[in-house]
Amino acid sequence: MRARDVRWRGVRWRRVASQVGRSVAVWAVSTVTMLVLAGILPDFRLRSENGDSATDIAVTAAFGAGAFGLLSAVVWPLLVRLLLLVPALVLGLLVFFLNGALLLLALHLNPAERGAAAPETAVVVAAVMSAVASATGAALAVRDDDAYRRRLYRLADRRRRSGPPAPAGPGTVFVQLDGVGHDTLLDAVGKGLMPTVARWLDIGDGGRPTHRLTPWRTDWSSQTGASQLGILHGSNHDVPAFRWYEKDTGEVVVCNRPTSAAELQRRAVEYAGHGGLLTVDGASRGNLFSGGAEQQALVLSIAARRRTRENRSRAGYFAYFSDPANAVRTALSFFAEVGREIGQSTRARLRKQRPRVSRGGLYPFVRAFATVVERDVVVAAVTGDMLVGRTAVFADLVAYDEVAHHSGPASRDARKVLERLDRSLALIENVAEHAPRPYRIVVLSDHGQSPGETFRSRYGLTLGDLVRAGCGMPVSRKAERTRSGAEARAAVRAALRFPVAEGGGQHRPEPGSQPIVLASGNLGLVSFPDVTHRMSKEEIDARHPALLPTLANHPGIGFLLVRSDRHGGVVLGAYGAEIPLADLDDDPGPLAPFGPGAADAVRRTHGFPHTADIMVNSVHDPADGEVLAFEEQIGSHGGLGGAQGRPFLLSPLGVSTPVADGEELVGAEHVHRVLRRWLRESNGPQVPLKTTEEEHAA
Repeated sequence: MRARDVRWRGVRWRRVASQVGRSVAVWAVSTVTMLVLAGILPDFRLRSENGDSATDIAVTAAFGAGAFGLLSAVVWPLLVRLLLLVPALVLGLLVFFLNGALLLLALHLNPAERGAAAPETAVVVAAVMSAVASATGAALAVRDDDAYRRRLYRLADRRRRSGPPAPAGPGTVFVQLDGVGHDTLLDAVGKGLMPTVARWLDIGDGGRPTHRLTPWRTDWSSQTGASQLGILHGSNHDVPAFRWYEKDTGEVVVCNRPTSAAELQRRAVEYAGHGGLLTVDGASRGNLFSGGAEQQALVLSIAARRRTRENRSRAGYFAYFSDPANAVRTALSFFAEVGREIGQSTRARLRKQRPRVSRGGLYPFVRAFATVVERDVVVAAVTGDMLVGRTAVFADLVAYDEVAHHSGPASRDARKVLERLDRSLALIENVAEHAPRPYRIVVLSDHGQSPGETFRSRYGLTLGDLVRAGCGMPVSRKAERTRSGAEARAAVRAALRFPVAEGGGQHRPEPGSQPIVLASGNLGLVSFPDVTHRMSKEEIDARHPALLPTLANHPGIGFLLVRSDRHGGVVLGAYGAEIPLADLDDDPGPLAPFGPGAADAVRRTHGFPHTADIMVNSVHDPADGEVLAFEEQIGSHGGLGGAQGRPFLLSPLGVSTPVADGEELVGAEHVHRVLRRWLRESNGPQVPLKTTEEEHAA
């Protein structure tokens, strides 16, 4: 027993010595960094005005570096706690100025009063020193085999002591890779871009698989608003697109506007009869909707509400920004990503790459937010949730979706994002090993993306121009530009507390005879606001005889859906094709190129109360999977056609199979029932069960 105690003391002292050694090394490197910066920056000095010896200067640098490191460790977490109500992106940028203030304070604490710096120079010096100290500490930790593991254990122990004991049974982490289709994932794994996923699936590794990969089919509206609402809340009823006009309220609803997201969530809760997938000890990170979770960070449906203790998340922001090195690294990575995007878009423009869309304006900053800030904050929040033992965590990483919209789903830019997402999955997997309870990691996507040039670039006019021409209205010679509806743009504005524009038409259009034309990827919606009900084909023909033939016969349009007084609903196509919805199984007509399930998806959308007067789906080429987006996107989703409608579900082998052999996983609501079943298998019912029949259906 005594020998064991001696060995333990020896191990403990070696750990203490290792920690002290790393601290001294970081201090020494920081001192040298400060000396170098003092030599090259004119407004930063470490000597008195009368001059000092080299020894005095070195002592001043050592004192300043030590004081700055100590203040960063002690004062910085307190500052972050005071700034928890500041939006995440603002705090990420504010870190530069706060770090500069800490450096000035560290220099002022020197009793010899030798050091001084201009405020703007102090910001630069503090940022460089934080980055160098972080890199040095990480490099030294790599040489210590157990350093990273011990740090996670200490963090886990600290969180366990500050919170209640973790519940029994395994927890579940759901990670949504926004916009990554089933085939895109397999292609990335095959090319070695996602080694973590490859290891889970045992692809080329020679080990034993830990996960199974299941494709699923989206609804007609293949976009995050409909899919995530259905996955998290069990209902996406009456969500016909990413944006649509509601005649009863006179408003345009847009899934990525905070007020719209809050209303859609309220409707889903009322329709489904329960709060959502995460109502029991859950956390929602980076999503459009909360899923009923108490812990929320970067959730759009609460962005329009005033921040209070009840709806803000301390864990997500504090866990990440309490370390100034993390915040500086994120800020530096943010600006590096901005530069990378500017360089890539310039290269694509010089090469006259086709297809191509504009990537100027604020887009480089939107991309940097999605691929750096949102990813870092969300992953940090997830790791914090795991270390306190929360039962269910759902996080959305939007990086790939945002880049693929503008660079293309198979572009080099998008492939680089997939590599980074795989590293995030590896980090979450590592943290799971140190959590107070076992965790199952489920990875899924909400939709894929289909490539293709835009409708406007191919034909020189927008869908709105074509509708106006069919109505006999004048069309501008210069075609209008349809804004992109990517989710990340609204997430940035919500994080900054800016009003979120709906991105296509006015929030509350003025009543009149002018049609309202909205775009959701390659899905278009045409509504006549002066008619209070959903117009029938017969009414539209009587009012605008050339409109439906103009749309149906255009080479860029695949099919139309309209209500019919005679048949209830009909699908229209080129050359006078008119197929009643009830006959689509026998004669798919214009739906034939869109594959199995298209008829059911169209029929379901036809039954929604707020389906537009005319639903327009672009043409789809099954040979290359391309569609024509009505928005300015060369990678799009929102309608039928190609990879956009085939996302994936990657689940551990320890949970029951999503569907029986020979069955298909169809629709976001079906995915919700599967995820809810998995939570019940280990932790009991997570949401109230509606009926016995629904239980069997799940």
